[in-house]
Amino acid sequence: MSQVIDLQNISVIRGGKPILSSLSFQAQSTERWVILGANGAGKTTLLRVCAAQIQPSSGVAKLLGEQLGQTNVFELRTRIGFASSALAAQIPNSESVLNSVMTASYGVTGRWNESYDAIDERRARRVLKEWELADFEERAFGTLSDGERKRVQIARSIMTDPELLLLDEPVASLDIGARELTIGLLAGYAQSEHAPAMAMVTHHLEEIPAGFTHALVLKGGEVMARGEIGATITSEAISEAFNYPLKVSYQNGRFSAVANLD
Repeated sequence: MSQVIDLQNISVIRGGKPILSSLSFQAQSTERWVILGANGAGKTTLLRVCAAQIQPSSGVAKLLGEQLGQTNVFELRTRIGFASSALAAQIPNSESVLNSVMTASYGVTGRWNESYDAIDERRARRVLKEWELADFEERAFGTLSDGERKRVQIARSIMTDPELLLLDEPVASLDIGARELTIGLLAGYAQSEHAPAMAMVTHHLEEIPAGFTHALVLKGGEVMARGEIGATITSEAISEAFNYPLKVSYQNGRFSAVANLD
């Protein structure tokens, strides 16, 4: 077991406004974290720091043993899988699903003049099969449903066999069927001994896959609660984080929350 994320008192300031404030967060290679909080809590900003997409305004951020500001972030990013809607928007609609995944090898979102080995194609096809996309490899990315696009994003993020996998709302906006299919695939992946460390952002407890081990709850850019998932996701903590009385339930490996107005 090794430490993959080590954030020490980081702050992110934008337009004079603190998005994250003196936040510390550590994650180990065997852990799978869910990051929770209301809109504006700083979840996506935190994930972007962990993905080496942005640097904190202050504090120390170490990822995979490399300190931001003292390392080549372009090389570091090749070791981190990152799936987000913002990144997916950069994939050309005309790009094939196979190329949408395979281009992750070069850290680009559209195939141009780069050359790929047969091993790259085999790897991409294997990942597509694992995420139930084998029948879509020649389809244009722009013709896919939301659920299919989300799975392509995830497949792309693990194409390079990353040491750290970061997922920004991987099932947001999906219908129930597509959501449950993707959550089930994520649960299987999270529980594999070969999977990397993982951190996933979501607004909804129902979207947390089985197999996730730890939770980080943010409020106003600060850590409100953290620790093992069962001890951290409580009615009290979630009610405070979302500023509303909520009752948390846990059944068959899944969390849920409803209003608690008693």
